[in-house]
Amino acid sequence: MTTQQQSTEQNMTDPQDTKRTLEQIGARSIPEFDGVHDIWPRGDRLEAVRAAATEYKKRFVQQGQVRAVKSVDVAGAPYPVKYAFDNAVSVPSLPLITMINRMVVVQYDDWNGRPRTLVFEPTVPAGSAEAPFYSNLQKMVDKIPFGAMASKVILKYFNEPDVALAKVGLSPEDVDFCTFDHLHVQDPRMILGSSQTIPGEASPREPLFGDAKILTHRREFATLESLHPMQWAWYVEDGLEGVDLDKFALFDGDIELGPGIALLWTPGHTDGNHSLVVNTPDGVWVSSENGISLDNWQPELSKIPGVRSYHEQFGREICPNANTLEDALDQYDSMIKEKTMADPCTDDPRWLQILPSTELAPWKRFWPVVPTYCHGGIEYGQIESGLKDKK
Repeated sequence: MTTQQQSTEQNMTDPQDTKRTLEQIGARSIPEFDGVHDIWPRGDRLEAVRAAATEYKKRFVQQGQVRAVKSVDVAGAPYPVKYAFDNAVSVPSLPLITMINRMVVVQYDDWNGRPRTLVFEPTVPAGSAEAPFYSNLQKMVDKIPFGAMASKVILKYFNEPDVALAKVGLSPEDVDFCTFDHLHVQDPRMILGSSQTIPGEASPREPLFGDAKILTHRREFATLESLHPMQWAWYVEDGLEGVDLDKFALFDGDIELGPGIALLWTPGHTDGNHSLVVNTPDGVWVSSENGISLDNWQPELSKIPGVRSYHEQFGREICPNANTLEDALDQYDSMIKEKTMADPCTDDPRWLQILPSTELAPWKRFWPVVPTYCHGGIEYGQIESGLKDKK
């Protein structure tokens, strides 16, 4: 057994690992959600999830707010319309739309009073392109007439994560933690560095954020370790090669990192999916990829043809981003969990403060599949460099 395998086995089997992880990062578990995802039958589970989120939100908002939060757009990537709205779109449209990957920087105090910096969704486009789904999709686009032109219409690059970090005034050394809501199309080697050279590159990758650890749900890490064929296309299969596994801070269930910030377990889209929740001067915001626009969480308000009728015909409160088949019922419950936590938008109270981690681009070229309402980003407070010096 290799050193990497031994480290992985220990991380996956030690029942005290999450407890140690939470102590190390100054976080704590959330008791309101204990056991709710195990309740049977499924209708009772949904109501238990809703009730637990309602109860937890009361405590969450009373605990305080984050220091600051700011988002920066990273890249626009293609995505099939049929996945984006669970085949609900009822009129002819372009088969692909563009989703904008967005990196969010959050500064907060942990439960030990230490100021921390978290980077949420630092997607490296070159790594995502290696996931089988996107590499196969690019080959398909290249073969069609005017494929190069189509790529220019769909793809757009804004800022690599290191550039995005600099744009908010930070250096890699400022970052304590990074995290993804799930690891679809993510290559951990490009975030954490690798002792082995990635094929096609000249030398091993250096860590993107210095000594920062990546906060990862234990089930998501296990998925990347042992992919099922139904999951394979969405993950970078060799993404752990040469990675220092001690840089993974693994946790179970729902955790709160400090006053005003939590990572809520929202299974369904993937087994280890988790959502970022932050409390701000305008109330609570939630971010995940369970949907790619507010239309997914609030289909009753959607102007995208077919999405509102999907809600009305099936009596469903949400219309999921349905590119995977791990557990649609769990994903439904998770989106209700997110909706319950989120506050109404101050600019238009009909809409919730839910910021998709990858958001449907509001570009007219994709009409009528454009978001009915788009937040377009988030910014509160002042991101500070050198926050670690205040510890």
